[in-house]
Amino acid sequence: MLLIGLTGSIATGKSTVSSLLSSPPYSLPIIDADVLAREVVEPGTKGYRAIVAHFGPSVLVPASDTMPEAGPTGKGRPLNRPALGRQVFGDEPTARKNRAVLNGIVHPAVRRAMFFAAARAYFAGHRAVVLDVPLLFEGRLDRFCGTVMVVAVRDPKVQMQRLRARDEHLTEEDAENRVKSQGDVRVKAARCQARGGRGRGVVVWNDHGREELAMEVQRAMSEIEAASPSWWSLALLLCPPAAVVIGTWNFWQNVRTNRYWAKREERERAKL
Repeated sequence: MLLIGLTGSIATGKSTVSSLLSSPPYSLPIIDADVLAREVVEPGTKGYRAIVAHFGPSVLVPASDTMPEAGPTGKGRPLNRPALGRQVFGDEPTARKNRAVLNGIVHPAVRRAMFFAAARAYFAGHRAVVLDVPLLFEGRLDRFCGTVMVVAVRDPKVQMQRLRARDEHLTEEDAENRVKSQGDVRVKAARCQARGGRGRGVVVWNDHGREELAMEVQRAMSEIEAASPSWWSLALLLCPPAAVVIGTWNFWQNVRTNRYWAKREERERAKL
């Protein structure tokens, strides 16, 4: 089974691409890290208790007549995501530290949930599954993917305009902090392309409308399917030992690519 790592940055159109991939003619199962990230911090979960223990009750929806102390589930008030976001988004040392703590709570739980979801897709006979992960590279989940698809924009102004149009409550500073927290999407695109050809890394450019985006997705999927045709996916499904060998080889290739990218970044920083 081919694992397609889908990533991008906020307001670049990743969710739209995910929707296109889940619909005909592709009809691929989607494992959405954002959905899983919400599930693993629902009131009563281990993740929820860890977040409240670190950040305190200020990151919970305020108690009121309609929101009792125990919350609608009886396991606690839900997280107040805007309040939590104000503590973790931004470049200040405190925000970076809080973001690292939050990621340390959420990411391991999401990885476990993704593993079980991918295993279910494999045993259900799917030839490919999409791992929709905003921080695919940062979480090093790209190592497990046969191919990576990055949804990007060439003009950063397009990204800011879309974000503020979508989330009208955000100030310009809030929007900039959220964009910066997920890194420069053009760097992600370059890193994707560094994985090499043969469908291992494809960039979907989304600077225009939905029709142009659909054409970009079609182009990207044609490239991926040419590198991993249906008969190859079926052969690996019917021969699990071969799938393990191929998966191990791809993992090693991805590790080598990441080492190359890390050295490249070190050289770029040394020039500054």
